Amino acid sequence: MTSPELEIVVQLLRSNNPIQGDDIPSMRASLDAAVGALPPPADVELESVDAGGVPAEWTTAPGADPTRAIVYLHGGGYTIGSIQSHRPLVAKLSRATGARVLNVDYRLGPEHPFPAAVEDAVAAYRFVLASGGVPARTAIAGDSAGGGLTAACLVALRDAGAPLPAAAVCISPWLDLSFGGDSIRSKVDVDPLVDRTSLQRMADAYLGGSDPRAPTASPLFADLTGLPPLLVHVGSREILLDDSTRFAKRARSAGVDVELEVWEGMIHVWHSFADLLPEGREAIERIGDYLSERLR
Repeated sequence: MTSPELEIVVQLLRSNNPIQGDDIPSMRASLDAAVGALPPPADVELESVDAGGVPAEWTTAPGADPTRAIVYLHGGGYTIGSIQSHRPLVAKLSRATGARVLNVDYRLGPEHPFPAAVEDAVAAYRFVLASGGVPARTAIAGDSAGGGLTAACLVALRDAGAPLPAAAVCISPWLDLSFGGDSIRSKVDVDPLVDRTSLQRMADAYLGGSDPRAPTASPLFADLTGLPPLLVHVGSREILLDDSTRFAKRARSAGVDVELEVWEGMIHVWHSFADLLPEGREAIERIGDYLSERLR
């Protein structure tokens, strides 16, 4: 059974969607107005860095092990979102995992179309290793488009022969920019946050005419052989639900260690509402347990 707080969050989203707008600039402004001013906890240390040419910010909660690192790729349909919009979530993840988290400000479309985001994600991961990070104590994680970018980054690193991280976490990932999943249609009335029209606008802006089924644009269609262990979180009310279920099935068929968790009644990236939602706090704790075990 879901918590009473869930329906409060759902009604808030239905009355004031944080990513509303008829074009990319208005959607960016909407998100910035909704969450951009939310500060991280006062005891979390923030350090701006140049991560191989990519703006980024180290987030370190009290007691975090400096030898453990997570490269975090924010959501926003590859067109909106930023370090600032995801500071609160990243801070919670640093606290839960006991690791430093590199919050990556990768380039966005339409100004910087595919594969710019993939290139920046790879550069940020390489920066961590060049700064003394060890693959066995490093992970990559992301939400929504950042969850898809997490998978794309793993594929790109593997294809380049680079050492892969110990694990990765995909939160409500967008893995199919061709919209082939049934849930795109079947969940439209129950998903209070994400809609097909907005996703199509974002996909068009990000792809810039590229093939939506390209392996690092839509990792659902990539060869997933050799990827590290994956934790995939998705809510049962998401129109992107089938992206996760199909991806997990293909990854398992390729021999990847995948833990797919479909959280009953949950909405897109419910982790972001952890201040209000007990299930959000539980999900972040679950990620903390998963990564703490694999980054030892």
